[in-house]
Amino acid sequence: MRTTEQARIDRLTAAGQWGTTTLHDLLREQALDRPDQLAVADPPNRAAFTEGDQLRLDFAELERAACALAADLLGRGIRPGDVLIAQLPNVVELVVSYFASSLVGAVLSPLPVQYGAHELGTAARVLRPAAVLTIDQVKGVPLAERAAKALPGVPVLRFAGAAESDGILTVTGQCGDAARKAVDAHLAAHPADANAILTVVWTSGTTGTPKGVPRSHNMWLATGRTSSEAAAYRTGDRLLNPFPLVNMAALGGFLFPMALNGCSLVLHQPFEAGLFLTQIQDERINFTIVPPAMLNHLARDTESWNRFDFSELRRIGSGSAPLSPWMVEVFDRDYGKPIVNFYGSNEGISLFSTPETSVEPDVRATMFPRLGCENMPWSGIAHDYVRNRVVALETGELITEPGQPGELQFAGPTVFDGYLGGNDDGVFTEDGWFRTGDLVEICGEPPNYYRIVGRCKDIINRAGMKISPTEIDILLEGFPGLTDGAVCGYPDRDYGERVCACVVPADPHHPPALEAINAFLLDQGLAKFKLPERIHYLEALPRNPLGKVQRHELELQVKTA
Repeated sequence: MRTTEQARIDRLTAAGQWGTTTLHDLLREQALDRPDQLAVADPPNRAAFTEGDQLRLDFAELERAACALAADLLGRGIRPGDVLIAQLPNVVELVVSYFASSLVGAVLSPLPVQYGAHELGTAARVLRPAAVLTIDQVKGVPLAERAAKALPGVPVLRFAGAAESDGILTVTGQCGDAARKAVDAHLAAHPADANAILTVVWTSGTTGTPKGVPRSHNMWLATGRTSSEAAAYRTGDRLLNPFPLVNMAALGGFLFPMALNGCSLVLHQPFEAGLFLTQIQDERINFTIVPPAMLNHLARDTESWNRFDFSELRRIGSGSAPLSPWMVEVFDRDYGKPIVNFYGSNEGISLFSTPETSVEPDVRATMFPRLGCENMPWSGIAHDYVRNRVVALETGELITEPGQPGELQFAGPTVFDGYLGGNDDGVFTEDGWFRTGDLVEICGEPPNYYRIVGRCKDIINRAGMKISPTEIDILLEGFPGLTDGAVCGYPDRDYGERVCACVVPADPHHPPALEAINAFLLDQGLAKFKLPERIHYLEALPRNPLGKVQRHELELQVKTA
């Protein structure tokens, strides 16, 4: 399957940003260069959430396992262009599946384990899968049984420890001569295409129904190179991935950089703070990504931080939600572990704020360098790859001056071609730029940065005054009586919309009053017209798998409260 027009392929190939290397090409290179180095490791608590032995494969073993699985899939009739749905937790089998699919030329569409029969059916109607790769259960949820009922007629292939029947797949680290010959013959008959679609990932669904995002080897490798630059990866680094291997954060930030740089990928599932910190220490992790809420907790609780040996950790990534400047400062000044602020999406948009581009903590927490724009002081892969601009919502005119909000738009080798099924109305501009739907403004001294002020549809319009909910979210993180907090708009007859604070109290029996929160916000310098006029208490904020607040869910809860 290809989605890219030849003119785009020719242009990006001539620029040296796309090439002929595939994901399985990279694995073979690493297996030759560092066969005995750890390639991928299961979570140590695997037995607590699913079946199967805990696996740790070096690069030679991973290459053999991918070859064996590819031969198995070919033997079951899977062919280039066939779509495989994968619904697996963060276990070694999922990593092997990506490389095996690459060898076959199949398209792998990973789905979160949280997806139920409805979501499986919706995805299958679009994908028309040749098979489902899954496992019997995750935390008691019968994934294989559910997939078989939701997708009648689609073969459901289960990973297990031994070949008990025709529906069982194995990851043993072995690849016999027959399997190797079958895969080599297949590759000779069907040469690999770096511009072929390797995956169909799915939008996070913060608004509307999730949409399929086809991405080629070249798109992913371009993203992997920019992420590697941001994280400052080195050959042999040890990476800890806590995010589901189904989206940009995990694939673009960990899997593809692992293959590009010869890094060791350690998996974590599900997120458990104590185990996560223990893994950083015991696995001698050099880089990981941590949710903002946990970073805030660690910044406040030095005792918890000092309980572990994090001497091998060089820097930490975060994102998906606003970062707090004070937290970034604590990690820089007190812990000596700089934070990298990531901004991206499955569609291929990518910006990041690093210690190199954004020295001051308040800049790194709240702004992103205008990588790829003319007359900027940046250099490097991301600056060469990324193209972006800001466009006025009402007029469509290009914004070049600070302080004027507009939509952020992207182009370049990391960006996809369009959603599966052609549901692209309004997604791209007439001249081919991807419309992110994110509202930003040029900022900084000099104005070399963007500040994200919200979603184009998220802006709260209070009597004609535009209010960015993201701005208030960031301030709420600093209120000591809250575990979490965000704001949303709610309808008002006189003003159109007003602001509601949706908060998770640290002490549910003594929740903070709206007056106390507003006094705090005023002390932080927030304008009075932006203050919340209603408060809504929650046990937890609705967030998608990437940690982004689902503001439309908040709006629904507030309306019906």
